[in-house]
Amino acid sequence: QVQLVESGGGLVQAGGSLRLSCTASGGAFSTYAMGWFRQAPGKERELIGAITKSGGSTYYADSVKDRFTISRDNAKNTVYLQIYSLKPEDTAVYYCGADPILHHLIVFANNKDINVEVWGQGTLVTVSS
Repeated sequence: QVQLVESGGGLVQAGGSLRLSCTASGGAFSTYAMGWFRQAPGKERELIGAITKSGGSTYYADSVKDRFTISRDNAKNTVYLQIYSLKPEDTAVYYCGADPILHHLIVFANNKDINVEVWGQGTLVTVSS
């Protein structure tokens, strides 16, 4: 089983951009579909999007389309989340998740019977107005 470590969070002004990274160790990264999630204070963890094992396809939640881009580099065991035009409401802890089944990542936030196999510890993104 892989272990995941997110990085790249911090304090950003509204309108800015940020790239988060999630690096895996201890397992076969390319056998996992990867997802990015976020959890704002007092709210449930929500899906931002997910990417297939090869990186050939991505899925995004409707609420974040056009401002978020997920990519991965299997040679570096890393998945990225690029965020554009940051807004104060993007303030949250951002998590990456790994699961061999892409569907688990996509439905996790709406199905309490589904678990994501591996989570990172999260990285805080704070957007100032």
